[in-house]
Amino acid sequence: MTAYDQSNIFAKILRGEIPCVKIYEDEAALAFMDIMPRADGHALVIPKVPARGILDMPPERLGPYMQAVQKVAAAVKTGMKAEGLTLQQFNESAGGQVVFHLHFHVLPRWDGVALRPHTGKMAPAESLEDFAGRIRAAL
Repeated sequence: MTAYDQSNIFAKILRGEIPCVKIYEDEAALAFMDIMPRADGHALVIPKVPARGILDMPPERLGPYMQAVQKVAAAVKTGMKAEGLTLQQFNESAGGQVVFHLHFHVLPRWDGVALRPHTGKMAPAESLEDFAGRIRAAL
């Protein structure tokens, strides 16, 4: 098993070293807007436990974390008036993981609207704040 890297961007966000557009926080998880969204309202939910991937998460901490994922997913769907959701979770490079801290992508979806490609382009802060406000209001 590869060791957890305390210098990853999500660990820095948890420590308050890097800002985020926060949506939700409890004892188990932090949810915030993805700065390179593939859909309007694209959110990330990370555990407060230093887990590299799903297989590294202590089983007793997985339940509370998944409850937070579910809560945020419901708020994203309602707040964004989405018709559906896509949840994505990747493990290790071969599985598509880029940031090596466990996280779920919560992507609101609408019929006929494809996900945008991951281009590395950052969204305007105003749009992230707008979407976060809608999602927070639905919590």
